Amino acid sequence: MSLDFSKLNGLVPAVVQDAATGEVLMVGFMNSEALAQTLASGEVTFYSRSRRRLWRKGESSGHRLRVLDLRVDCDADTVLVRVKLTGPGVCHEGYRSCFYRRLHSDGRLETIESRSFDPAAVYGVGPS
Repeated sequence: MSLDFSKLNGLVPAVVQDAATGEVLMVGFMNSEALAQTLASGEVTFYSRSRRRLWRKGESSGHRLRVLDLRVDCDADTVLVRVKLTGPGVCHEGYRSCFYRRLHSDGRLETIESRSFDPAAVYGVGPS
């Protein structure tokens, strides 16, 4: 079986989950090359749509994602990457997970987690 990269112009969504806790840490995208590098290295590599290049999670922060298990959905167009996180978080805003806000029915966003690291210290810029 091969993945179906045709639906999103050569990309598949990659849902990253902490294998120990089940928490969803982030969602990124992979092209076939990013998937191949992920499988070969054992660390998650994505395709950045904004930078139009491959990037390995942690290349600037040091907060790496070690692959423990990689699963494919029933349509073969999305991957679930179960990982061990090295570092305090994955979010460039300084949180453990990119899903640190709750959306309420009135459209209000509520921050429901505390920052786990200072993004300015890690990336050299403040949070957006």
